Formats: sequence, structure tokens, C-alpha cells
Amino acid sequence: MKTLINKFNSDKTFKQNTITYLIVIVAYLICQSLIMGGVMSNSMKGLLIQFCYYIIMAVSLNLTVGILGELSLGHAGFMCIGAFTGAILYKTLGSVLTFKPLLLLICIVAGALLAGIFGFLIGIPVLRLKGDYLAIVTLAFGEIIKNVCAAVFLGKDSKGFHISLKDQAALNMEDSGEMIIKGPLGITGLSFTVSFTACVILVLITLIIVLNLVNSRTGRAVMAIRDNRIAAEATGINITKYKMLAFTISAALAGVAGVLYASSLSTLASSSKNFGYNMSIMILVYVVLGGIGNIRGSVIATVILVLLPEKLRFLSNYRMLIYAVVLIAMMLINWSPQARAKRDVLLSKINIFKKKTDEKEVQ
Repeated sequence: MKTLINKFNSDKTFKQNTITYLIVIVAYLICQSLIMGGVMSNSMKGLLIQFCYYIIMAVSLNLTVGILGELSLGHAGFMCIGAFTGAILYKTLGSVLTFKPLLLLICIVAGALLAGIFGFLIGIPVLRLKGDYLAIVTLAFGEIIKNVCAAVFLGKDSKGFHISLKDQAALNMEDSGEMIIKGPLGITGLSFTVSFTACVILVLITLIIVLNLVNSRTGRAVMAIRDNRIAAEATGINITKYKMLAFTISAALAGVAGVLYASSLSTLASSSKNFGYNMSIMILVYVVLGGIGNIRGSVIATVILVLLPEKLRFLSNYRMLIYAVVLIAMMLINWSPQARAKRDVLLSKINIFKKKTDEKEVQ
């Protein structure tokens, strides 16, 4: 314990990471105490799992946008892969595995692996591009994944699995067969049992993976590529290897978020609302507001922006208008040079006041 305290006081990176973990743990304990005390409303309870999968999405996207320095607009596509993978396994293995935590673990691991594989395959051609071209191609891949999932018909009978991109009749299934994916209607009859505690554990695991990656030798190599690709390559850094690694891990974590997203639904459909362009842009807004490359900022910004529309519901038709105004104001306060300068001056005055107070107390 004493060693950890000494490391906390001496190691700035360890200190910052520990504070991030503690913020999540303290928030979890507060929420749990409110739930047990019967104080938290049902609408807030419904937001708890949303906080978790959106945080995982924002942190994973920040790994690509902030740490790697590449603008990706197709992150919702990897979430879609994870969601459908988890939902399909839940439907097919639900009657075999009665121990639900094990089933959930299998769904999460499978969703992460498949999303990571797709991230690797997509990254091979995509990461050769730069800037706007990369953003457009990732956007296209995200839309392709969404539309393919919406076109698939998948069924299961005694002969095995049947798949078609035409219609349900083309499956030639037995009458006793079960439809798993119904094309545009998606997957129905989902009843995942994911607790808020399990979701928070996954958030912590995501933070541990990303923060340790960022502060490792690999993370420093990735950031060197972001800052100056030519200089990094000149020092012997394998550009392709490290870019592929960061992009694949980001995609895999988005797959985990997709499984949690599917767990909160009774019907999973690959619609524009769920996995389209708007979802990717919304996650990108969380990242930008929290600070590009700032993992803790992504967590805080996600909670604020997910909670804000719900708290503005009393404004009815003006809800999203006020939300947009607040979002613009927050962006200006956080990123406007004039606003940041004034904020720094205010903080310096507060620090000076604190120092004078401390000196008086010592005297």
C-alpha cells in the first residue's frame, strides 16, 4: 500500500490514470447508493447502461482520432458488427447455455474479436489514405456494413444455418426452423441480462487497455506517427504496424460497446438511427468536446451529452434546439483561444488566492 502511495505521489501518469479510474468507481458507487435508496428515477436507471456503452465508444474512437490522429467516420459500423455478433450468439446459444454470465462473456469476446478482425481488414486499404480521403472511405465502410446487416436473412433448423441476401423464402428452411435475422426487421426477441455493474467493469477494462496503451512504448510510437509521420519513419518506427494495431484495438472495443448496445434492446435492427452516419458523428462530438486525445475528457463529455437531452425533455419541441445551443457554448468555452486565455487567467488568480490563504494559515 505504501509503495502505491509513493508511486501515486511521484509518477504523474500513474496519478492521472488512477484519478480517471476513481472518477468512474465513485460515480458507480453513487449511482448504486441512489438505486438502493430508491431515490433514482426509472428514466435515470434506463440511462446507466447507455452511459457505459457510449463511454466505451468515445474512448475507443479517441484512440483513433486523438492518439493515432486519423479521422474515422465509420466507427458505428464496428459497433454494428459487435451488436449483431452478440445478438446472434445469444439467440443461438441461449437455449444451450443456462449460465447467463458465461453466455454474456462469450458474446462480448466474440463481438470484440469479429469487430477487431473487420477493423484489421478495413484498416489495410484505409490507413494508406490521409485526412479527408480516409474520413470519406471509413464513412463508406460504415454504411456498407450497416446496409449488409440490413439485407441479411439468417435462419436455423435441423440441417444447420441458412443465409440469404434475397428474402426469407430463399432460405428453404424447414417449418420448424427459427429465423434469427429477418433482413431489415433485424433480430427480435432479445432479452439480455446485463447488469450495470458488469457494464462499469467493462468501462474500467476499456480505460485500463487504452490508458496503458497510450502510456506504453507502443503508444508513444503511435503518437510519434501522429505528430510527424516522416520523422517517426526515419527513426525506424514501423508505421503500418502501429497504425494497424491502434485501429484494430479501437474497432474491437467498439464491438464490445455494440454487444452492450444490443443487450439494451428487445429488437436489434440495422437502421440509420442505430448504426448510421449520425451515430458516428455523435460519438465524434463526444470526443471533440472532451478533448482530442484526452481520455478522461471523453468520459466526462459523454456523460454530460447523454444526460443533457433527457434533462431537457420538459422543453418539448425546443429540447434539441437548447441542446444545440448548449453544445456550441461548451465547444466555445473549451476550445476558443480567447475563452481558454480568460479561463487560464481566472485559474491563476484562484491559485494565487489559495497560496496567500495558505501563507496566512502558516503564519
